[in-house]
Amino acid sequence: MLREADPEIAALIQAEERRQASKLRMIASENDVSQAVLEATGSVLTNKYSEGYPGKRYYEGQQVVDQVEQLAIDRAKALFGVEHANVQPLSGAPANLAVYLAFLQPGDTVMGMALPMGGHLTHGWSVSATGKWFNAVQYEVRKDTGVVDLDEVRALALAERPKVIFCGGTAIPRTIDFPAFAEIANEIGALLVADIAHIAGLVAGGAHPSPVGHAPVITTTTHKTLRGPRGAMILTDAEHAKAIDRAVFPGLQGGPHDHTTAAIAVALHEASQPEFREYAHMIVRNAQTLAGALLERGFDLVSGGTDNHLILVDLTSKLIGGKPAARALDRAGIELNYNAVPFDTRKPFDPSGIRLGTAGVTTRGLTPEQMPLIAGWIDRAIAEHDDEQALDRIAAEVGELLAAL
Repeated sequence: MLREADPEIAALIQAEERRQASKLRMIASENDVSQAVLEATGSVLTNKYSEGYPGKRYYEGQQVVDQVEQLAIDRAKALFGVEHANVQPLSGAPANLAVYLAFLQPGDTVMGMALPMGGHLTHGWSVSATGKWFNAVQYEVRKDTGVVDLDEVRALALAERPKVIFCGGTAIPRTIDFPAFAEIANEIGALLVADIAHIAGLVAGGAHPSPVGHAPVITTTTHKTLRGPRGAMILTDAEHAKAIDRAVFPGLQGGPHDHTTAAIAVALHEASQPEFREYAHMIVRNAQTLAGALLERGFDLVSGGTDNHLILVDLTSKLIGGKPAARALDRAGIELNYNAVPFDTRKPFDPSGIRLGTAGVTTRGLTPEQMPLIAGWIDRAIAEHDDEQALDRIAAEVGELLAAL
């Protein structure tokens, strides 16, 4: 049908399918969803408009949609063990913006991890609306360890008295100490918000500690390690539920994307199965094995390794920037992103590091046995980044591995 209606788009989609199938997709925020999630995303629910919440809509014809959204809500509550779930945010940034709208006034103080240290734009970074409209203070990692010094976080919190503290981020390879952050927030009467966008699947699968019981408000995307569609959720205790719901709708958006809600429900069901726990732990084993193999080949890893799905590599000692390295690796069949590292002396669009994750390759069926092989390809591609023929040879080897899965 699509091929007949729009052959150009159909051809591009087929090209993307081939591209994804032939590459090691190691962007830490990407994953491969199931066929069931794809089917829900492409369903007739995309035709529906559903402003409001189940049982309280502004349009008629919600008999089925209400059941879909309620099912997603109930599954999120059960999977994560929370009292309330809002499954309507369109992505992670709007989910975080809902926190600001619910609990802060413009000019209030908010604290989060600095973007170059591994935090997220919406945790108060200067180029984001959250850094422009609020008094944002940022904590960092230690230069010698690459991890957060919670004594320094506490000192900053006591000095600045933020109303909201964010923990979590986009390039944090180590376990987040939710109880310690909660203790700091409680000491100054701040609201702790855990952004688990990257690690939600690991939390659901028991491969990372949960923030539930420590952070009254939890934001997350539904893709990445959770392996669902591009969407988001906000999980809260009962006390903070009404404020969040009002902030999402009508505060920030109108009708939710019902087809995405259905796909979220499917992904949450999949994540509740015993095999998903095995998958989550395999993600971490793959990442730790890959990190060890990279260390053996002389790579400098931020914090010295990883506890989750994510590895942040500082390429300074390899005498190459993150951007040319990422482009060479893409040519070699290994897809990842260039990324700033803590205390980076290079510009954000031409940083010193690369970021990679193991969720996607774990979905494809790779195990710790193949991780040293991947490390070897990364090492070769960076060493021979100017040799297109060498990169093409690596890409062929990558393709052979993936074709055999």
